[in-house]
Amino acid sequence: MHRVSIRRLSHIGICVADLERARRLYQHALGFQEEACLRVAGEPHPRLLSLSEVELEAVYLLRDGTRMELLHFVSPGHETPDVPRPMNRLGLTHLSLRVSDLEATLEGIRRYGGAVLEETRIGSREAGLCAIFVLDPDGTRIELFQAPGDPEGPPLPPS
Repeated sequence: MHRVSIRRLSHIGICVADLERARRLYQHALGFQEEACLRVAGEPHPRLLSLSEVELEAVYLLRDGTRMELLHFVSPGHETPDVPRPMNRLGLTHLSLRVSDLEATLEGIRRYGGAVLEETRIGSREAGLCAIFVLDPDGTRIELFQAPGDPEGPPLPPS
């Protein structure tokens, strides 16, 4: 068997159009804590990021052992994606967060510039199992789900 030399997941990077707007949503609506900030420009970053010029501001946010990097490209700017991003497009599809109060979390998403995709809501409050997709201010899909049981466990019971 091949020996895997990965030590741990470092972070997940999300490109944002407005760093402060995104930071507010992830911190105030979703409970991430700011860990560090970064500003880079020039070499060697264009080579690493496969961009011709780079001036970049980033903030690292932490929640439940997961680090997220919000990246704002001052230069060369950002590309605008299809919003919402189709779930069957290859690559990263969404983030998923388990919540204890879905309605309060949705209120925070709206307050801090996100959008709630009501048409995606499944389950019911009475059953104690609900899921819905929301978008951050830049269109990144985030699945929110409320379910009984161990919050450290998998999102669905084993089949």
